[in-house]
Amino acid sequence: MAGPDDAPNGSIDKAEDLSTSKSPDLTSKATARAAQLSGHLASQNGITSNTSKRRRQKKPDELPADYSDVLGQLNKLRHLAANPDQTKTGYIRHRQAGKLWVRERINQILDKDSFTEVGSVVGKVKWRQTGPITEEPLEFTPTNNLNGFGMLGGRRVVLTADDFTIRAGHADGAVMAKTVYMEKLALSLKLPMIKLVDGSSGGGSVSTIITNQYAYVPPLDGSHAVVEQLNAGIPNLGAALGTAVGLGAARVVACHFSVMAADVGSLFNAGPQVVANATFEEDLSFKELGGPAIHCTNGTIDNLAPDEAGCFQQIRTVLGFLPNCGTQIPPTIACEDPIERTAPELRTLIPRRRERMYDPRKMISTVVDNGSFFEIGTLWGRTAIVGLARLGGNPVGIICNNAEVLTGALDAAGSQKITRHLKMCDVFNLPILQFVDVPGYSIGTVAERTATMRWGVELWKAYYTTTVPLFNVIVRKAYGIAGSIMVECRQPHTRVAWPSGEWGSLPLDGGIAVGHASELRKLEKEHGVEAKDARYKELETEYRRLMNPVRTANAFSIEEIIDPAVTRPLVSEWCKMVYETVLPERVVQRVCGKLQPVYM
Repeated sequence: MAGPDDAPNGSIDKAEDLSTSKSPDLTSKATARAAQLSGHLASQNGITSNTSKRRRQKKPDELPADYSDVLGQLNKLRHLAANPDQTKTGYIRHRQAGKLWVRERINQILDKDSFTEVGSVVGKVKWRQTGPITEEPLEFTPTNNLNGFGMLGGRRVVLTADDFTIRAGHADGAVMAKTVYMEKLALSLKLPMIKLVDGSSGGGSVSTIITNQYAYVPPLDGSHAVVEQLNAGIPNLGAALGTAVGLGAARVVACHFSVMAADVGSLFNAGPQVVANATFEEDLSFKELGGPAIHCTNGTIDNLAPDEAGCFQQIRTVLGFLPNCGTQIPPTIACEDPIERTAPELRTLIPRRRERMYDPRKMISTVVDNGSFFEIGTLWGRTAIVGLARLGGNPVGIICNNAEVLTGALDAAGSQKITRHLKMCDVFNLPILQFVDVPGYSIGTVAERTATMRWGVELWKAYYTTTVPLFNVIVRKAYGIAGSIMVECRQPHTRVAWPSGEWGSLPLDGGIAVGHASELRKLEKEHGVEAKDARYKELETEYRRLMNPVRTANAFSIEEIIDPAVTRPLVSEWCKMVYETVLPERVVQRVCGKLQPVYM
């Protein structure tokens, strides 16, 4: 049996042997750890160690941890998109035509530095491989339709703008999904949509057959969203800033408000070359085929501006009257023009001699807030005047018969113009101030050939299916079906007349001859023309006496006859009540779906 001193000595010998056998490994590990620690400490003190360098050395296919490679690619593509090749034919022709480049347009119409692009790197890229899994862009052709958000007069909007320098805006240079996405986004976020059109806005091109290797049935992507926007009262404001053709033409014409640049704008279903092949009308210029002289006078485009800057200003002005959507009340601004202001000059505006004309635009401008009247459609449908204005800072729609054209009788174009404006005011909750001086619908062969009654009935439908509050001021004539439609369309009536007012089923000129035809023929046959003329004069005098507007007021067939000088205070008070009581309830009805106006 071993003694106490034997065991420890044996253990010590074994430990020494184990230590000796492991000492090389432990020493190398300790050395490595010390070197690693020394490297970390050295790097913190600004000293670079060889060991640290070896550990940080990248492999050939290793990607940067901060994604700088991807960010660099994005930056380069955006740089290429913002700096086009100015030697390309498309860009040169665009400039020679005197047109702004697409990004210059965006910078001019939007508030400074407010544009945020969506889909900024969508397009066709030519890549160069720089490694097993790395590459860099060499060339970039962006899509020819830019989209994004921006501020317009301090309000956020969605904007889409064509780049005509890339395939003239055709589908083979566009990604329609991006355009459709923005239409849906505007509807979802209830933001105004601004459309700067120059080209076909992604419309068709036969070259897509080669690209796709098949011919597709023509789609109309995004149409549901566009129609929903229009009916929901989301402002769609468009400008024709070049050759708006096909789908591009349709997009701008469908807007609530459209404007064309006189110096560079044109619009047509198909260009001159297609027209020449189909109809043999050759050598047509863009302006001859569909320039401002055609489309700003036939109602296809609402307004004309001298240039692109003028278009942008008109869009800013119109947007200032409109809410972001139909579930909001139109924006009110501070008014420096007192609503109590009277206008004695209106007492003599309407001549006592009925054959004489007067300036209806002066009448409108005198009643509304100073400088607030903005006319829409000045060059077409000229028997009617429509536009936007303010009363006490509150936006209103304006409708007025134009006594200077056909004495105010509504023709087909005038009826179409008012119909469109009624629907526009209805979807935007704009109360309407209407100045009535209508002898009826226009008559004669031209009126019959242009389907005046057909469009007159459409106007009738519009007056009786729209529900926005409407105030009538009968300034002179209100005759026939046209007169009754205009002044009877709201219940209860909100209307007054000036002392110059006159009304009936037919104007006396012609009405007496029809109503007393038998009597007058008999007089002429038995006693001659002089006897007939004398009797006609007697009848006219009697009718004039009985048509004293005060007699109508005695019977409460007109609610009130007012001094023209106090028109502004009266209609301003009405407008104030509408904004305080009627419009808030109307907005609630639209939010819950009880009221659903239709624009398109």
